[in-house]
Amino acid sequence: MPSIHRSAMAAALAAGTLLVVTACGPDGPSGGGTAAPPPAPASGSATTAGGGGVIGGGVIGGLTLPSGIPTSLLEGLPTSWDDLKKWKFEDWDNWASKHVFNNPVVKDFWNPDKMGDSKPADPAPPTAKPTGDAGVTDPDPAPVKATPVTRPYTKQPSGKVFFSADGGRGNCSATVIADPAHPGKSNLVWTAGHCVHPGKGGDFYKDLVFVPAYNNSGASSGGKKAPLAELAPLGTWWAKDVVTSPQWTVEGGGTGDAANQYDFAVMRVQNQNDTGKSLEETVGAAVPVWFDAPRDRISASAWGYPLYKPFDGQELYKCDGGKPTRLSFDAKRPAMLTIGCTMTQGSSGGGWFAPMPDGRTALVSNTSIGTQDHTSLSGPYLETVAKQALDYISRKQK
Repeated sequence: MPSIHRSAMAAALAAGTLLVVTACGPDGPSGGGTAAPPPAPASGSATTAGGGGVIGGGVIGGLTLPSGIPTSLLEGLPTSWDDLKKWKFEDWDNWASKHVFNNPVVKDFWNPDKMGDSKPADPAPPTAKPTGDAGVTDPDPAPVKATPVTRPYTKQPSGKVFFSADGGRGNCSATVIADPAHPGKSNLVWTAGHCVHPGKGGDFYKDLVFVPAYNNSGASSGGKKAPLAELAPLGTWWAKDVVTSPQWTVEGGGTGDAANQYDFAVMRVQNQNDTGKSLEETVGAAVPVWFDAPRDRISASAWGYPLYKPFDGQELYKCDGGKPTRLSFDAKRPAMLTIGCTMTQGSSGGGWFAPMPDGRTALVSNTSIGTQDHTSLSGPYLETVAKQALDYISRKQK
């Protein structure tokens, strides 16, 4: 059985993001906008009778869904989450075509002031506690103190994500990953699902960009002002395509704790000032993703840009957490990985790295949630659905 401390932390998102938070005032962030009326349903997809509006929860087309979901979000979904594991490229493409990501490049939109004003909202409280029928949850791991990553950050795959949402701007951490279809020339970035999409009832965030090697020189450390060239020494990379898990878009965002077990996203990015070089060539690094990594052989290190005190979001930190423990809200989904770590909001989406048997370092998860007193972080276990998402965006060209 989980401890009271662990169960109380469930959905406290360790995020530098703008989330659906009831306590936000006029100047605070809110979630995404209302979805548009749905097109005609695809054959075999989950849907409801009666056209637009929202569903009242229950079992819809074989899916057990929370209430209040716009029917448009059901377009293209499988008839069950188990069926999702059987999806092929065409199925992902069908679903993505009904949930279009639109993120036109706005030249010079992101400047030091806007980046500095992007603040994480207070996390939503947990809505469910891991219980005996929710799968295996281990005791809390011991806290591991976050340590600063040695500069320079160039040649490292880590960076920051910035985005606009209704009511404000937010930020997260992220990682340059290898592109299976374009070896040596990847433009792919891995982060958390809640760093690109608010979850249930929302739409993709806007002005979504990745800044590799953010604050590489330390020019903005200690509260100092710094020009954009110092904050983004390798450029500002706008998201062109994004894919996250269907579970996150339908269930996520503080009201569906089990959605955190699929809280991941992959972005294809482009330099706002086209240099002719890929992101991987520009950064000089990209890590492969290790799917279905054996839990008992992982020694994980989480990286990110924590923002809440005692951190300020300007420094890259890591926690060498060792062998992860397990956290589960739904026994039918792979249990999350958990390591001790004192990083705070802002580290969400940051990569978890582990050495593979061949000695290469690979990404095995990303920061999703953490304890309210900042003693541990949890991230999704990356298996079939995550691999399908990467394969889809790797092959997808526009």
